[in-house]
Amino acid sequence: MIYPTRRAIFLLLAGAPVALALGLLRPELWLVAPGWIAVILACALLDAAAGAQPRHLALDAHFPYQVGVGDPFKLALSARGRSVPERAEIALSLDERLARGGRLAGHMRATDDNETPTLARTLPLTAARRGQAQVEALWIRWTGPLGLVWKQRRFAIDRAISVVPSLRAVTEEGSRLFQRNSWFGLRQQRFRGEGTEYEALAEYHPGMDRRAIDWNASARHVKLLAKEYRVERDNRVVLAIDGGRTMAEPVGGMPRVDRAVSAALLLAYVGLKLGDRISLFSFAAQPQAMTPAYMHTQDFPALQRAASLIDYAHVESNFTLALTTLSAQLNRRSLIILFTEFTDATSADLMIRAAGRLAKKHRLLFVVMKDEEVESEERRRPESAADVTRANVAAAMLRDRQLVIARLQRLGADVIEVPADAMGAGAVEAYLGIKRAGSL
Repeated sequence: MIYPTRRAIFLLLAGAPVALALGLLRPELWLVAPGWIAVILACALLDAAAGAQPRHLALDAHFPYQVGVGDPFKLALSARGRSVPERAEIALSLDERLARGGRLAGHMRATDDNETPTLARTLPLTAARRGQAQVEALWIRWTGPLGLVWKQRRFAIDRAISVVPSLRAVTEEGSRLFQRNSWFGLRQQRFRGEGTEYEALAEYHPGMDRRAIDWNASARHVKLLAKEYRVERDNRVVLAIDGGRTMAEPVGGMPRVDRAVSAALLLAYVGLKLGDRISLFSFAAQPQAMTPAYMHTQDFPALQRAASLIDYAHVESNFTLALTTLSAQLNRRSLIILFTEFTDATSADLMIRAAGRLAKKHRLLFVVMKDEEVESEERRRPESAADVTRANVAAAMLRDRQLVIARLQRLGADVIEVPADAMGAGAVEAYLGIKRAGSL
């Protein structure tokens, strides 16, 4: 496509007052006006014929077919042809999961890396939500040597990027946690004496729990022997993810539910490594999915696929129905780790009641993200009456939040508040603490 630039239009319009003045003063010079128009049109045609032509370009677009939500990636664009301009403008049409508004604009520049003249540009992108993100089309345009016409071409890309739960936390944070806790080759030494399952008899040393002394074995061996215990294995752990309205709100550019899914996958990876039975449960207005209990690391991809199906919902979460359904499917005492969010005591009342019934049989751990935006409003120094109002509202919201946490703790549930970026590590540390205490 070739069309005039602003320069060409302004030059045509600039000739109008001159032609009008000549028509009034020297009517015989009326041919100047059409002559001026003819000159501009001739220059525009010459400009269109000179330089690089859009029809000679071929586009190569390289990007991954699958990315994790919140993980940065690169989209590489290159246009090759017989000749290319030094600089061109681009506009990319793509899914709103990849760019706000579904559009990106920028520039491409000529490179000398290849024998074939090439325009190249690499765009850094980040997927904000899970799902199929379509990369639709790219427009490239540049001006001719005289700057009178735009030369433009549209390239249809029509390829999709699958945005799935991020495994970056599993690969990076999981490796750090394993190294820090020295699990490889040292697991038995690390967990001895901290669990409830009998491990071995050892000679009693000062500082050991006297209640662990085995008096019968000590009498037979004529020396004090104490029982050593290890953390129990084969526990049932349910990772319950709330997918309701409050969890669909973004925190740091990513919805809360996506952060919860990433943290749950990290926790599932650690649990499978430690020999526990891990299952995934999601709910919103009604229960959505409940996976079988997996206990081998080779089953981790099945958990990842189930996590990728957790959808965004803009309805209130039905905790009564969800937790009742979950309790009916558990036939043994389990650790239920619930990733959720609550804003005030009134809306959380039904959740507290349902959690109270569940806590009578199972161990509950609530994982919630710190509301750093509300905390910053509460701490910010007020400079106007509106700031004072915002600070008071923020303080009231934080008080209600702490009231909900206190009520859950009185029911026997554990509650941890963690920053959004440290959600996975915080949940893993809490899980390991429960295992070390042997309170499952």
